[in-house]
Amino acid sequence: MAQSLQSFHTFSLKSQCSQLIEITDSAQLQQLTFDAPFCILGEGSNTVFLNDYQGTVIKMATAGVQVIERQDDYLLEVAAGENWHKLVAYTLKHGIPGLENLALIPGTVGAAPVQNIGAYGVELAKFIAYVEYFDISSKQLVRLTAEQCEFGYRDSIFKHALKNKAVITSVGLALPKLWQPELSYGPLQQLEHVTPIAVFEHVIKTRNSKLPDPYVLANAGSFFKNPIIENRLLRDLLAAHPQLPHYHYDNEHHKVAAGWLIEQAGLKGHRIAGIEVHQQQALVLVNHGDSSGEDLVAMIKYIQQQIWQRYQIKLQHEVRLMNSVHECHIGLGEAI
Repeated sequence: MAQSLQSFHTFSLKSQCSQLIEITDSAQLQQLTFDAPFCILGEGSNTVFLNDYQGTVIKMATAGVQVIERQDDYLLEVAAGENWHKLVAYTLKHGIPGLENLALIPGTVGAAPVQNIGAYGVELAKFIAYVEYFDISSKQLVRLTAEQCEFGYRDSIFKHALKNKAVITSVGLALPKLWQPELSYGPLQQLEHVTPIAVFEHVIKTRNSKLPDPYVLANAGSFFKNPIIENRLLRDLLAAHPQLPHYHYDNEHHKVAAGWLIEQAGLKGHRIAGIEVHQQQALVLVNHGDSSGEDLVAMIKYIQQQIWQRYQIKLQHEVRLMNSVHECHIGLGEAI
């Protein structure tokens, strides 16, 4: 029976799926056939359904957090359906710091490794002990080490070799007892009294000042990846745009701020139907309603074209876009 998806993804486009199954116990996965097409969903904060999905949406809603104290760290074993921000708050409440820079990132724990979530100089990969997943083919549980997850910037093996082959069931996080704050990103450099709670609260304050609450104004958070560009291009851009925020990535590349590029291109407030580039944070697209997937695709392409023409940088969307049968990618001049 058809099920509306509008309330299951925070961008809130009108769409529906053929069937929705909620998983509250990983054992339920054994009973599923995984006939194509299917889509694994957490809280829908990084997924947008562009139109009606002709398949089954499998929503992970498992719960449970176990903490194991070891000699040098704490091992957290966390069910995939747990809310990420609530986990961060839980660790600090129990005197286990480390995740505070990742506060207020929306979504579930199970979705976090897929994207290798990151913020304010910290990536999740730093703390991964293992990721456990249900192998759809063998119907067995498999554990991967952090190295086996092949983490990159907003990237992992779950977007490539294991795409549509795995359902993440739990995540193991190792948080060192010796806490070392990460204060390299702008807003955190202002902190005078540095404690895990102070960093946590400042990250929340900063994010709230920039990012609209998706449950008040529909959005999917940061919509585009911060581009990684060659040092040669960065030198040329800095000559013309000295204020361009940039961060070292490796010896040949720097990461630049996508939000700054979009804002400097004069796109804040640009609107197509009910889709708008957010007035306070250009990295966010918001949905005021009465919008379609076609409107969103048109907005993505327009922004990409403007940034290419102005900076010769190809913007890639961070948000997962689902069409009627599978995930799709919107690039300059084409949709794959």
